[in-house]
Amino acid sequence: MKTILITGGSRGIGLSIAEKYLKTEEYNVVVTGRKEQTLEDLSKEVDNKNFHTIAAKADDEEAADKTCKDVNEKFGSLDILVNNAGTNPAGGALMDVDIGAVQKTWDVNLMGPLLWSRAAYKNELSTAIMNICSVGGIAPSQLMGAYNVSKAALIYLTKQLAYELAPDIRVNGVAPAIVKTKLSQLLWENEEFAKNLHLLKKLGEPEDIANAVYYMCSDDAGWVTGEVLTIDGGFLLSGNSMI
Repeated sequence: MKTILITGGSRGIGLSIAEKYLKTEEYNVVVTGRKEQTLEDLSKEVDNKNFHTIAAKADDEEAADKTCKDVNEKFGSLDILVNNAGTNPAGGALMDVDIGAVQKTWDVNLMGPLLWSRAAYKNELSTAIMNICSVGGIAPSQLMGAYNVSKAALIYLTKQLAYELAPDIRVNGVAPAIVKTKLSQLLWENEEFAKNLHLLKKLGEPEDIANAVYYMCSDDAGWVTGEVLTIDGGFLLSGNSMI
């Protein structure tokens, strides 16, 4: 059995990735989250012997180190790390938004993936790192500046880590547009409007991202590193803005 560790995997895209890997029956799937009770409830709901949860904050270096060490010791390997945890409490123009909220956004969305990547690498990560980026890191928008900057930096971090960790570890990312998750709910509350921002006239589903992550971390993508795959239903081609 191989092992995949997914940060912020208790819902949305992270949980969908977990479910994708569980279906293979070839992986121990470990997800992290902030709240122990939420994770306990999730474990009962998923009810799979290969599914495991650990309470750990995305921007906590000590928690990252301990989690990666424990995972490697318990399962005998740590093969794939998915840096999925993200936040966006800093909605608004950068000239006005609370600077503490900006710092929190950058701590979770950028520093978090670096901390977990370092921790996984120190604990014998064997195969791949996958970063969940965003089209917001490619094109700016009016009221998501702090989030967009963090995701733009995460795209570059992906390339930097791919450069540093080759040839042993492949590092890639995916950049979704509007996916129907709780985190992005503000963007798709007016669902018909949100659909029309995409050339394919539909929103992304968490499974769309999970399928891409699975491919990018598989042997089928064994010659791919330092790439960020845009999965956006034609959002960027449409020339529209998130918000």
